[in-house]
Amino acid sequence: MEIFGVDIGGSGIKGAPVDLDRGELAQERHKVLTPHPATPDSVADGVAEVVGHFDWQGPVGITFPGVVTGGITRTAANVDKGWIDTDARALLSDRIGQPVTILNDADAAGVAEMTFGAGRDRKGTVILLTLGTGIGSALFTDGHLVPNTELGHLELHGHDAEKRASTKAKEDEDLSWSHWAHRVQKYLVHVEMLFSPELFIIGGGVSRKAEKFLPLIEHVRAEIVPAELQNNAGIVGAAMAAAGK
Repeated sequence: MEIFGVDIGGSGIKGAPVDLDRGELAQERHKVLTPHPATPDSVADGVAEVVGHFDWQGPVGITFPGVVTGGITRTAANVDKGWIDTDARALLSDRIGQPVTILNDADAAGVAEMTFGAGRDRKGTVILLTLGTGIGSALFTDGHLVPNTELGHLELHGHDAEKRASTKAKEDEDLSWSHWAHRVQKYLVHVEMLFSPELFIIGGGVSRKAEKFLPLIEHVRAEIVPAELQNNAGIVGAAMAAAGK
């Protein structure tokens, strides 16, 4: 069974048909740059371009980097503030001419990892963190998602954690891997103090380079592993949501 998934990120909008039996992309994904400013209309045009690239007809799952409830986007940390309280499901469905399911980006990635990836068959408390333009989070207890946790906005040393420990912070400040790993470590210690997870799954594009920073992280009791689906997890999770999985 194939369903289309789209992942809206702070830097790129990417999508592909997904084979939901295997939890893999059925075709090579197509990506366009996220427009700046990332207004609802301009992002909707980007989503339509990605879906149109495949001439897709049928349900589409779409992730959003913020809180989503009932198809309404409630926050907009790394996109234009015009998204706040927008009926994103109606906007995007109208723009692409297909039925749309929309959910938080990290929640989508987490569901995919818990089904097909590093969290498969894991019980207890599991937290997936996507390190990218910001920090997304997905919290699971015995495999059940607690949606829209947004743990990247926890305060850490007087700042939003994502302003200190995201991949964007590493790039903007030209941090070495060791310096950045130390910041990520401080963040993980803080999250662990609050939630005591058995497992951290580290996702986002930087998960492809996990060997450069995960071995440098200390003083965290929980197991820490890279996401197996890497930066495709959001696309897979979006497609799963559109299929009602």
